[in-house]
Amino acid sequence: QVQLVESGGGLVQAGGSLRLSCAASGRIFMSDVMGWYRQAPGKQRELVATITSGGTTNYADSVKGRFTISRDNAKNTAYLQMNSLKPEDTAVYYCNRRRTIMTGGNYWGQGTQVTVSS
Repeated sequence: QVQLVESGGGLVQAGGSLRLSCAASGRIFMSDVMGWYRQAPGKQRELVATITSGGTTNYADSVKGRFTISRDNAKNTAYLQMNSLKPEDTAVYYCNRRRTIMTGGNYWGQGTQVTVSS
């Protein structure tokens, strides 16, 4: 009922920047919390950043000061601006949308590869 389509992943050199986008469609609600997660090979999926409908953000310590999450509710799109990229940031990045009202639900995008060369 909710579809998330990611774009913007790719290959970048250390110190560079990349901007990820996540377009949502289907049965969506403005109250949904949107977020970005990532998973490196052999590691658990970890939270990168989240943003509430009111604009409250939360970041993993490893990306604070470098990454910025934002959302455009009119376009049903979330963004992740990634600056000063490090090789440690290499992972598959997943868009997430969590339902906060009684309907419930937790939805994921297909994932997009981000590779940072040293």
